[in-house]
Amino acid sequence: MYRVLVVDDENNIRRLVKLALEHVGHEVTVAGDGPTALELFGQGRQYDIIVLDQRMPGMEGLEVLREMRRRQQSACVVMVTAYGTIDLAVEAMKAGARDLLRKPFTAERLRDTINAAARPWANSASTNSGLIFGSTTINGFRIEFTAGTLKHNADGYSQVFTVQLPDETRVNCTVSLTAVLVELVKVHTDRETFPGADRFWQALCEEVLANYLWQNGAIDDDCQLVGGDLNPGLRRFVDTVLSG
Repeated sequence: MYRVLVVDDENNIRRLVKLALEHVGHEVTVAGDGPTALELFGQGRQYDIIVLDQRMPGMEGLEVLREMRRRQQSACVVMVTAYGTIDLAVEAMKAGARDLLRKPFTAERLRDTINAAARPWANSASTNSGLIFGSTTINGFRIEFTAGTLKHNADGYSQVFTVQLPDETRVNCTVSLTAVLVELVKVHTDRETFPGADRFWQALCEEVLANYLWQNGAIDDDCQLVGGDLNPGLRRFVDTVLSG
C-alpha cells in the first residue's frame, strides 16, 4: 500500500479521493492548495504518490509539480484535470508527471491509475529532439513505442504501439496518418523536413493515440486508428514540437 498526498481545492473531491484510496488500504493525507501541499511535501520522502489537481487558485498544479520535482526528482506525481487537453499531458510529462487523470473518474479508475503510476516502468521516458517516447501514460494506460514498425508510403505513415492497460494486459494498436494529413502538416509549417526525421511522424502517431485514450479512457482489442485531419489539438502539438 502507498502513502498518498492528495492536493485539490475542492473539499468534496478531496474527501471522495481519500475515501476511495483508504478503502483499499492506502494512507492518505490531503491539502487544499499548492503552498499547503508543498509544506506537507517537504523533501518528499514521506509520500509514495502525489495526486495533484491542475486548476487551483493562486498556484496551479504544474507549478506545484515542478517545485516537487525540484526538491525530489523521483517524486511520483499523478496530475488530475477536468479542463486540460492532451497538450497539458505532454507538458506535465515533460515536467516529470507519471500520469494524467481526467475528471470525472471512478474510484476504480483512480485506483488503477495509482497502481500504474507506481510501477517501475512509469519513470522511464526517453526523449529525442524534444519528443517523448517510451512511457507516455494517460488515464492509467501506458503507450509503448515499438521500434522498427514505422511504415511510409504514398498512403502516408503508420506506426505500431503496444498499450498496457491498467490491469497490465497489453493491446497492439496501429496508428495511421493519411497522406492528406501529412500534406496538411507540411503546408501548415511551410517545411518538408522535420526534427528527428521519422521520429517526428512517429510522435504524431503517438499523439493521435494519446488523444484517443484521453477522450475515451478505453481501447479495443483490435485497435486501428487513423489521423486524417489537422485538428486544433494536432496543430498545437506540431507547433509546440517545432518551437521547442
